[in-house]
Amino acid sequence: MQQEPFWKVKTLEEMSAQEWESLCDGCGLCCLNKLEDWDSGEVAFTSVRCRLMDGESCRCTDYPNRQATVPDCIQLTPQEVDSISWLPPTCGYRLVRDGEDLYWWHPLVSGDPETVHIAGISAKGRTVSEEEVDIDDFEDYLVDWPLTVGDDAPDAPPGR
Repeated sequence: MQQEPFWKVKTLEEMSAQEWESLCDGCGLCCLNKLEDWDSGEVAFTSVRCRLMDGESCRCTDYPNRQATVPDCIQLTPQEVDSISWLPPTCGYRLVRDGEDLYWWHPLVSGDPETVHIAGISAKGRTVSEEEVDIDDFEDYLVDWPLTVGDDAPDAPPGR
């Protein structure tokens, strides 16, 4: 009898540290700078990535020490997942929170960390480092694709 994957049977709070970390699909969308309208509270994504995010792998270049370098880096916790409205619709943490399954391209399902890029879900090749853009110019880099990225994702390829 095959056992159900942990993300189908555990809540976010019940996961081990290793399980929690593995829910990250490596898309890099949460590492994009966002602008918040002070009046409405609306959050808009930019294509300006955190200085620690590698634009090709979409991974943090100093993950263990990221909050020392980038003090406003958000440490995701189950409580944070509940309170952050801007998590992309494809985010594994959001999906599990909402009782939904992970997509075929998620590395936990596909077994391959590259499928998130192959499926076009990630920020790979779409960003510029915040070190290259003046903060006053971030508005020139507004994008909506982080919130619609899953809309055009292909169905699972044959054999998946």
